Amino acid sequence: MRHALFALILAPLPAFADCPPAPDVSEAQTAILDQVRAATTEMEARALFNGVWELWTQAPDEPAQELLDRGMEARNSYDFIAALDALDRLTEYCPEYAEGFNQRAFVNFLREDFEAALPDLEAALALRPDHVAALSGKALTLIGLGREDEAQIVLRQALKLNPWLPERHLLKEAGGKDL
Repeated sequence: MRHALFALILAPLPAFADCPPAPDVSEAQTAILDQVRAATTEMEARALFNGVWELWTQAPDEPAQELLDRGMEARNSYDFIAALDALDRLTEYCPEYAEGFNQRAFVNFLREDFEAALPDLEAALALRPDHVAALSGKALTLIGLGREDEAQIVLRQALKLNPWLPERHLLKEAGGKDL
């Protein structure tokens, strides 16, 4: 079964194939983020936030899940070519699934191709405006592009959702000083 599914993933997707809608995880995400904001330690918040990642990485169907998993595994192995191939296919197949864009942006961020990462982050946020990782990734990408003022605005949006983000240390006062 797994070999047949893998062959399906490697084969071009038929032109008529439609990706089903991504699972609606909004309520569960909100509940977890409420708990994250109420956390009293960074470790507690980090453990809770892992639940949000589990929600985001629930792909719409099995072929999409295989592409996402393959892309993330390749990224984790620093095989950025294979990661981009899988994630390109995922975003083509499931253009309404925010995590495909977020993961492709992350690969490009790791490659320091900030110009390529930014549109994918914007696509992810257009689909899921409260995607904390896409918000923090956008802030880091804007910093990489030298757009510090814009980055600070986006970082503040992310920190409203999760005040425990490691990127909180990059936040500056309104006058530009580090907090």
